[in-house]
Amino acid sequence: FATFFKNSFIIVILSTIGAVTSSALVAFGLARTKFFGQKFWFAAMMATMMLPQDVVLVPQYVMFAKFGWLSSFKPLIVPHFFGTPFFIFLIMQFIRTIPGELDEAAKIDGCSKYGVFYRVVLPLIGPALITSAIFSFYWRWDDFINPLIYLNSPEKFPVSLALKLFLDGESLNNWGGMFAMATLSLLPVVIVFFIFQKYIVEGISTTGLKG
Repeated sequence: FATFFKNSFIIVILSTIGAVTSSALVAFGLARTKFFGQKFWFAAMMATMMLPQDVVLVPQYVMFAKFGWLSSFKPLIVPHFFGTPFFIFLIMQFIRTIPGELDEAAKIDGCSKYGVFYRVVLPLIGPALITSAIFSFYWRWDDFINPLIYLNSPEKFPVSLALKLFLDGESLNNWGGMFAMATLSLLPVVIVFFIFQKYIVEGISTTGLKG
């Protein structure tokens, strides 16, 4: 059971760091930088939010199989380092509430684009980053279908997939062990929610407000 918990935390923590970091950078570029095709790329990003996960399941599996990533954590972690559309949109709306005059003042003081992001914008979008991190934690912790497809060895199973090991179609099911493990698997989610619930409310309530 400790191995399953360790696997879950490795997948969840690394994918969350990748999703939040990359989404913040992309959101800053779309919200604060003018470039050719900006509206097109924003529309393309928004369109991916409407794309069901089942549609890309087979192409992703074929691609990761050619990369040699099957039976490893890479298919569950690496894609999140290229941004998550929902988080990009969430952080973009939060960045738009920050006055542009702060960026101009930082540029006058000698800050580059990256300096403006790290010194001015990043400290002010804390609630949106924490909200994205919490949602990412929840989604990755509860994910069942992706580990089921990409992981073949039980020693690499996360908690969500390990629960299936208590069910046996040819003999008696270990319902006691399954319910005990399910209860323990809920503890990280409950703890994270009670610790960071104020940030969830703040991040959602202030996203999209102007001024």
